[in-house]
Amino acid sequence: MARRACKFRQREITRTIRAVQAAGGAVARVEIETDGKIVVHLGTGSDNPKLNTADAVLEKLKHDRKS
Repeated sequence: MARRACKFRQREITRTIRAVQAAGGAVARVEIETDGKIVVHLGTGSDNPKLNTADAVLEKLKHDRKS
């Protein structure tokens, strides 16, 4: 199976993060979609709810078992 051409480049992400930081923003996380679209979420990590929903589900299941 042949590898697909990459839809984004590392330098594009680096430029994007530096531009956000130069504008005074703080990057919380960066998402890259399958079509190459780069999505930057602003703020600090503590501002965001749990980023991994699977972890939240596991915690809820553990809590429910104890009850």
